[in-house]
Amino acid sequence: MTNQRPQINFPNNLVKYVIFFVLALMVLSILTSTVFVTIPPGSKGVLFKRFSGGVVTDHVYDEGFQLVAPWNQMDVYDARLNEGFETMDVLSKNGLSIAVELSYRYKPENQDLGKLHKEIGKGYVERIIKPEIRSATREVIGKYLPEELYSTKRESIQDEIFKTTREAIAKKYVQLDAVLIRSVELPPKLKSAIEQKLEEEQLSFQYEFKLDRERKEAERKIIEAQAKADANQILNASLTDKILKDKGIEATLELAKSPNSKVVIVGGQDGGLPLILNN
Repeated sequence: MTNQRPQINFPNNLVKYVIFFVLALMVLSILTSTVFVTIPPGSKGVLFKRFSGGVVTDHVYDEGFQLVAPWNQMDVYDARLNEGFETMDVLSKNGLSIAVELSYRYKPENQDLGKLHKEIGKGYVERIIKPEIRSATREVIGKYLPEELYSTKRESIQDEIFKTTREAIAKKYVQLDAVLIRSVELPPKLKSAIEQKLEEEQLSFQYEFKLDRERKEAERKIIEAQAKADANQILNASLTDKILKDKGIEATLELAKSPNSKVVIVGGQDGGLPLILNN
């Protein structure tokens, strides 16, 4: 005896409902991702109208919920200040290879996001910023010696790279905030020679400082001695015999007022002053 499985017959309407439900879910999923667009915080949106004009360049969409026709497209850009890094090898003025690591801060011009999207696109960092930074770095560092980059003129070189790059991308709808030199790697022998030279310059500076301090101290002592000599000369010129005798008499009278017993010896010669001795 053969066992036969029972066959289940679904109503035709039920099959239609299932197919319709699945298609509805697919359409709703597509509409949710294309029609209902949420622009995240710190971002801006650029609209592309597929059938009526292409990229909208005169209006930028702010963060938050946006309703977009399903045949159009909303592209979202990060409008905040971002940081990038670049490492490269460049040649100095004397032809030596130097490894330089840079960091740079940038952001798109918000009011011109539509033009940026239409003319350059989301890859503007790779297409615009990095090539210009590389070009400016090679141009600027090629005018300086390695020791200048390593020590004395690092900040001025950094500022010059920033200004050159900013001018180059000024018309590309991108704002450059800063370019910073993070590190400089020189050949080991050259680095050692520069460090030794800097150390010798520092010692020389300290020696000159000590000499200058000693020199000033000697000048101060000379001025002090001269002042004392001038004061003594003025004092000697003003002290006559009569003034000394008068001062001696005044001092004797003051001492005579003391209750202590004493012996007074009057000077015998002309101009001799009294001498007071305690018992």
